[in-house]
Amino acid sequence: MALKNMNIDDLCINTIRTLSMDAVEKASSGHPGTPMALAPLSYLLWTKVMRHNPKNANWFNRDRFILSCGHASMLLYSSLFLAGYDISIEDIINFRQWESKTPGHPEYRITPGIEMTTGPLGQGFASGVGMAMAEAHMAAVYNRKGLNIVDHYTYAICSDGDMQEGISHEAASLAGHLGLGKLIYFYDDNRITIEGNTSLAYSDDIEHRFRGYHWHVQRVKDINDLRALENAIHAAQKEKGKPSLIIVRSDIGYGAPNKQNKCEAHGEPLGAEEIRLAKKNYGWPENEHFLVLEKVLKHSRKTVIRGEKIEKQWNKQFDEYRKKYPDYARIFEAALKGELPEGWDENLPDFSSKGAMIATRSASGKVLQSVSSRIPWLIGGSADLGPSNKSVIEGEGDFANASYASRNIHWGIREHAMCACSTGIALHGGARPYASTFFIFSDYARPAIRLASLMKIPVIYVMTHDSIGLGEDGPTHQPIEHIASFRAMPGIVLIRPADANETVEAWKFALQYKNGPVMLVLTRQNLPVILQGGRIASAKDLSKGGYILSKERNSCPHAILIASGSEVHIALEAQQKLEADGIDVRVVSMPSTHLFSAQPKSYRDKVLPPSVKARISIEAASTFGWREWVGDEGEIIGIETFGASAPYKLLYSKYGLTVENVIEKVKKLLT
Repeated sequence: MALKNMNIDDLCINTIRTLSMDAVEKASSGHPGTPMALAPLSYLLWTKVMRHNPKNANWFNRDRFILSCGHASMLLYSSLFLAGYDISIEDIINFRQWESKTPGHPEYRITPGIEMTTGPLGQGFASGVGMAMAEAHMAAVYNRKGLNIVDHYTYAICSDGDMQEGISHEAASLAGHLGLGKLIYFYDDNRITIEGNTSLAYSDDIEHRFRGYHWHVQRVKDINDLRALENAIHAAQKEKGKPSLIIVRSDIGYGAPNKQNKCEAHGEPLGAEEIRLAKKNYGWPENEHFLVLEKVLKHSRKTVIRGEKIEKQWNKQFDEYRKKYPDYARIFEAALKGELPEGWDENLPDFSSKGAMIATRSASGKVLQSVSSRIPWLIGGSADLGPSNKSVIEGEGDFANASYASRNIHWGIREHAMCACSTGIALHGGARPYASTFFIFSDYARPAIRLASLMKIPVIYVMTHDSIGLGEDGPTHQPIEHIASFRAMPGIVLIRPADANETVEAWKFALQYKNGPVMLVLTRQNLPVILQGGRIASAKDLSKGGYILSKERNSCPHAILIASGSEVHIALEAQQKLEADGIDVRVVSMPSTHLFSAQPKSYRDKVLPPSVKARISIEAASTFGWREWVGDEGEIIGIETFGASAPYKLLYSKYGLTVENVIEKVKKLLT
């Protein structure tokens, strides 16, 4: 079919296909096959189905879209370009190039219209569930009769890879249980992976699987049938009590005569000759590159007119809402901006009692009760460990089907989905999520935490049972390498507070921090509350990452003890005993090496004077990373093996985390 005889839908669809092929070819890398296959669906979503405004990509009540199979990024870039987002044809041409708006996988904050960074398969699937949870929660809290200011869908395209990843099982199960009717996913059933046909390793009955998860499931036999696609979407929108999965049959590399439905179309350029033949099959000029017809742009960019009209209608509705419900409107707007209410930090728990002993997990729970009563959009929960994590907001009810306004989320034993969904909640806007489990189980959630760090999303992770201090549960539950590994992760702030007072300050920092996730690492065992005053500094300096907690008696210390968390009180006791022997010691609390590293060198040198070479770090975890702070002449007390099952005080003795060992090493350094 020649261009002049092609209808406008086909012209737009083939523009998406050819732009994707050409961009991958020019970059000499990428994934052309899926964009070629899914172009009809993407065209339909962006130009006819979704409510969005290309001229205001962040308009709140827009429908959200996630390309969970992020390797097909050119599908999204081409569609956004045609719809009128701030993406130029030059950006398409510069696909995968340095500092372009069109990186190899979709990246949040880089490209207008991208709701989240995707690429690691399954992450988009789960975060989309979190977005739908946020929509359901906010709708239940803010909507009033005739004024539904929160009313939008979350759409995602998922691949066989997404479905095979374990996180999709966790998130699908949760979404069905919660009855998230505003969630509509498309499963691209192309049956091809990088290595060959999916039958090599995959024979799931996806329809029955998702029906078993309580999803509404439909099939569309041919993705090129726009009417069937649209009818399926409308049917999904009408299903209010279940999330929807639309299984779409497609042909990867559609139109490429030698590579259609072959694994070669998945992750490598087609080659100039194959592109020419594919264009010939489309009725496209065979030797034209990055061709976009004027009538294609004119038609596609009607999306801008429609989007501006939809947003204008919503703004008018919100003006009416503001007049009728000014208090709710004020809270709503503050929540969207992430502004903390006035007085949010008033009446925080006071831990100044002499001789008090309290685990930092328990102190954290008390802080949570205080701040949650003043920050109505703080929402979260635990992976079935709420009583242990102290992460339940008292009196707030359970987030569930038909009670979406409640703020306690029960994630079940789904650490990975919990953290990925929490990312989705944060990305959606209007709610500040926290997610909690035992620190050891952060291993199950690491990919989601990494992605939140990459996107700089302000999720708060409350990780308890932080060391061998949990005792008898033994090495399977005792984190050793975890602190070091998260300290190595860019973009996340890990804070391990020394006592209840530092825990208060850690929460205060986390709630005010907007540039990425914060992880609070907390003890199971009780710790002494460090009484401030005299030589003992205020815990308010926690935000600097490291500070002089207890000064030496004279002008310059003989040695410096650096510790975090539960080991700080060991350092303080050692300081007292060393002074009795005439050795003047400084104690530095180092709750966050990330924050300390960000301080000016002048401050770091003040806390850790370069002239003092006798330094010892003390931490019940891997010693990796401490050499930077103790120097070549210092000593590191930590753990280089897995733990053991025994009472925690015995474990501390066996692993050398004792006052006596610290004293011995200080004296040895000074001889």
